[in-house]
Amino acid sequence: MAQFNIFDFNKKLYLLLLLLLAMPSVLRAQFQKPKVPTPVEFMAGHERLFFQMVVKKEFAPESKFGFLSVATFTADYSNDLNEMDLVMPVLISYNFYKNFGLVAGTTINNKVGFAPLAGVQHEFANREWVAVSIASFFLNSSRSVELFGIYEYKPKINDSLGLYTRLQYMYIHGFAENLHARSFLQLRAGLKKEALSFGLGANLDQYGPEKVFKPNYGIFVGWAFQ
Repeated sequence: MAQFNIFDFNKKLYLLLLLLLAMPSVLRAQFQKPKVPTPVEFMAGHERLFFQMVVKKEFAPESKFGFLSVATFTADYSNDLNEMDLVMPVLISYNFYKNFGLVAGTTINNKVGFAPLAGVQHEFANREWVAVSIASFFLNSSRSVELFGIYEYKPKINDSLGLYTRLQYMYIHGFAENLHARSFLQLRAGLKKEALSFGLGANLDQYGPEKVFKPNYGIFVGWAFQ
């Protein structure tokens, strides 16, 4: 008959208690949402320099309210103030059903001006895809409608390297005069290594009712701050 060992029993009981105490932390780590990075990008083009920072945060881990800002700044190499370009929406979002939400806030655009706005948003993200689409209406006399989207595809090539591609656009149409106000299309194709991304880029900008076209082609480098 096997002899009962009180010391061996106490050791097993102690290990079991440690496991039970650690279990909530393990479960939280397993199911906790990953932190949303803050990507910053710089592109040196053949005509102009370009900078972008995307800030997307939730007010709290389980909150339906969030914050989104996509700030872009462009300047030419001659430092001509008339050629400087700024686009910066600042939005508060409310997720009301799965990936759908409402947005409200302001936008600052040196070609369109300052305006309060409100609209709807859809977003989706996993390991390979990021997709954010926003349709908003300017709450001022221009009665402009803005369509905005960011779509990234970044599949793994191997354990340390991945493909990085992005399509980003904005289109603003003023219905007060039924004229094009501002639009751009940004294309990126390169590689991604952990937080670092780099490759080739193209910015295709159009301004005003005449749709003055200013393309810019170059090399980009980005970093996703955690």
